[in-house]
Amino acid sequence: MTGLTLSSADLDPRRRRILFRCWHRGIREMDLVFGQFADNELPNLPEADLDELERIMAEEDNDLLKWILGSEPTPQHLQTPLFERLASYKPDFEEIAERFGLTK
Repeated sequence: MTGLTLSSADLDPRRRRILFRCWHRGIREMDLVFGQFADNELPNLPEADLDELERIMAEEDNDLLKWILGSEPTPQHLQTPLFERLASYKPDFEEIAERFGLTK
């Protein structure tokens, strides 16, 4: 179980589970957001941030995608510095769509 750049080999069991869950969200766009975030930040997150990340991950992917893309306002309980950092990992989905010939 590894991310794109982060191996789970040196992680504790909790971080291993979170890394796997970040890269296997169910919606590919969320895999990219959560996976990149985990690859870059998971090893150094304090326990309190891990708790919050797990609460965020419990939200529905369709809702998370709307909040991250800004198509719906982020609920009050997610207006936190950690959620803002996570949302900053959103890739340019238009560029990805063009690269794979998914645009009109």
